[in-house]
Amino acid sequence: MKAIHRTISAEDGRSIRLLEAGQPDGVPVLVLRGSPHSRLLYDPWVEDAESRGIRLICYERPGYGGSTRQPGRSVASAANDVAAIAKQLALNRLLVWGVSGGGPHALACAALLPDLVVAAAVLGSIAPYPAEGLDYFAGMGEENVADTKAALKGAETHRQAVEASASKLLRADLQTLVQALQSLLCPVDAAVLTTDFAHFVLRSVREGIGESRNGMMDDDIAHLTPWGFELSRIRIPVLLMHGQQDQFVPVSHSKWLANKIPNAESRFLAEDGHLTISLRRIPEVHAWLLSKMELLSDT
Repeated sequence: MKAIHRTISAEDGRSIRLLEAGQPDGVPVLVLRGSPHSRLLYDPWVEDAESRGIRLICYERPGYGGSTRQPGRSVASAANDVAAIAKQLALNRLLVWGVSGGGPHALACAALLPDLVVAAAVLGSIAPYPAEGLDYFAGMGEENVADTKAALKGAETHRQAVEASASKLLRADLQTLVQALQSLLCPVDAAVLTTDFAHFVLRSVREGIGESRNGMMDDDIAHLTPWGFELSRIRIPVLLMHGQQDQFVPVSHSKWLANKIPNAESRFLAEDGHLTISLRRIPEVHAWLLSKMELLSDT
């Protein structure tokens, strides 16, 4: 399937920009990417989707790329947009995976759309803030600690921090990307940025935040304020996957989530960081998701 870029309308009239790839009549799998992000999909993800009969769909959250901003959105707001996407694409059931800052939004879909979403895989996700019993910043790279604390201080401090981080990413090239993310990179993640994955990261950043940083700012606020649903409400199958070397989001965040989500399956991977999860583990994620759809079909 040739990649299809399209714009649909949310219930409130906002534009939602998305991309479809893989098998056009395949099992629908919706991707919720991290922060910052765009609708773009890494070629190996698409190739794996095609080989498994998956129709892979990715959209830009409000304020990113071609999606209209939604001031004051919460993590839970993602469920409304995913429901709108499913309605306009005539999808009755779908699977979701979310990575990093997309993880909470995937969990929102799991909690709030049980009649639509069959199963959800969540990779390298952050936990809510504050999270009782979790040292939120322990093991987190210096840049993410500073950016998160800036968001907690107020709108102007937050805006300045986002602009600084965005500018550094937008100026980066293949030679300077590792330096731009230095405080966040464990050795295995740094090695990833010497491969073609680095091209994808740079293209995605430019597509998502080249024109506006509103999506980044609104993601931060959504992550750090009440998510709008209870993790204990989740009844569909959930897979939590996290690299133990992760310095973007410490593995302690997913361990905390595992204790709050009923019957969640967890895979904590000693050989992985944050970026390597996306690079290496999507075939495992697709296989796990499809197994849950097959179980549904057998009942």
